Amino acid sequence: MDDTELYRERILRHAGPVITGRFLGFRPSYTREVKVAQPLLVAVFVAATITQALGALLLALLRSGGGGARRKFKDLKKGPEYLVTPVRLRDDLGQTYEVEMHGQLPQSALHRGDLVQLRTRAQKDPDLPVKLEQVLNLTTMQPLTPRIPTLWSHFGPGLLIQAALGLALAAVLVAAWIS
Repeated sequence: MDDTELYRERILRHAGPVITGRFLGFRPSYTREVKVAQPLLVAVFVAATITQALGALLLALLRSGGGGARRKFKDLKKGPEYLVTPVRLRDDLGQTYEVEMHGQLPQSALHRGDLVQLRTRAQKDPDLPVKLEQVLNLTTMQPLTPRIPTLWSHFGPGLLIQAALGLALAAVLVAAWIS
């Protein structure tokens, strides 16, 4: 391998917020876990447990059955996983850049050779490439935004409704106890 081939294979990390170039393709994807703040998780879990306990008590009185199955604290603590896909593109000078796309885009959204403009943001870990925020496919003039799971989607609507009801119930009980 001569110096010219070695220079072409070097992957650069872009420091600016916008990169324009030709889409080269996606690299193999892998998953990464979102960290969950412990105090928030404990608050939601305890509030939901109050509602679940009350619901289980009511169900036990009405029929001989238990409450529905719920994910354990340990499972919720892990946090949601999202797909990380390295994306490569080449600018007009022939330099190759790699950025990380978190989440997914439609398969037909980008084709090799499309002229794209990426809006990026630096990640908390300086060793990681910049994160892709939005893609503007200049070939098709289609704006694209990758979608990733959030902490709220990880908890799920059922747990969040239980937590809200549990907080309301706890507030009513505290208010009744104080007065």
